[in-house]
Amino acid sequence: MSEEKKNNSFIPLSRPTIEKDEIREVVDTLKSGWLTTGPKVIKFEEKFKEYVGSKFAIAVNSGTAALHLAYMACGIKDGDEVITTPLTFASTVNMLEVIGAKAVFVDINQDTFNIDVEKMEEKITSKTKAIIPVHFAGRPCEMDRILEIAKKHKLLVIEDAAHAVGTEYKNRRIGAGSSQAVCFSFHPIKNITTGEGGMVTTNNEELADKIRLLRFHGISKEAWKRYQKGASPLYEILVPGYKYNMMDIQAAIGLAQLKKLDYFIKIRTKLAKEYNEAFRNMAGIIHASMGGDNFRHAWHLYIVMFKTEYLKISREEIMLELQKRNIGCGIHFIAIHLHPYYKKKYGYRRGDLPKAEYVSDRIVSLPLFPKLQTADLRRVIESVREILENYKK
Repeated sequence: MSEEKKNNSFIPLSRPTIEKDEIREVVDTLKSGWLTTGPKVIKFEEKFKEYVGSKFAIAVNSGTAALHLAYMACGIKDGDEVITTPLTFASTVNMLEVIGAKAVFVDINQDTFNIDVEKMEEKITSKTKAIIPVHFAGRPCEMDRILEIAKKHKLLVIEDAAHAVGTEYKNRRIGAGSSQAVCFSFHPIKNITTGEGGMVTTNNEELADKIRLLRFHGISKEAWKRYQKGASPLYEILVPGYKYNMMDIQAAIGLAQLKKLDYFIKIRTKLAKEYNEAFRNMAGIIHASMGGDNFRHAWHLYIVMFKTEYLKISREEIMLELQKRNIGCGIHFIAIHLHPYYKKKYGYRRGDLPKAEYVSDRIVSLPLFPKLQTADLRRVIESVREILENYKK
């Protein structure tokens, strides 16, 4: 590849790190003859719960499935209200909608992009059943305060940790705390991947049993237990359930990835620091906070906020400028209450959650993944610098 072509090659927003270890695990699974839920899923669950420090871990086929099952197993039902953030992906809230519950949004803290815990209690009513904090981009929420509020009002806490595989809060990994359940995602953009996949961790054995039952049709024995040598194929349907089980092929990738997670986070943190150092004195941009001493940011995403009021260009036009320079970028996220379905059903309008709206209109996710090359990182930085210089008011 010529130097000129190399300098103009596309830099993706994210790229999973798939190496010989992952390929070897998958090939081993293919040769074993057991492709669906089996020994590799069980091993992945064991290794994952060891990593986060929980008593139980239940593997599923997506982070969305993890949320759905956690909500149902915790008893959230039609007519319940649940406190959460508007700055999240669709699944956090959509899975409440499908069971008839209502998300009640609390505005965000503009410094952290996480839910503003000081505004939480004013949204609690007699219908409130739970709080769903979302650890945005890999930065943990103020869990001590959230759990204190939940205990005071006798509410459940279910953590959306789709961004927070490897995040730590006060020397404990997210997934090991006092919440009823914690839900993770292993989508290819995440810090570790299984292709698609998710996990629920909990310290409650009864809850873990309910989730296991619901993930596979409410059947009393999963196929792995029914078709082992000497096992009985008889089973019973105890409740209506879903087809949310993880496959051994997925778990095989996860087993290899989990061993590298801390290394991945180390590299992501290094890259985030380089971005921050470069953006520190640039006018028109607010860079991501590295955080304090009492937590580890997992750096699932690197997000900057463009101060478009001081620029002659919108956020969407900035993204087009990046794309012209062959640089991938994303939006995480468009605030949920601004989407047509939620506006129409609940009557949300601009001005209801001003901080979330301000951030949602201005944020851009920049390339961040373990194999991002230094030259490519610098190209992203120089492109941002050039755009800001060209379009400043």
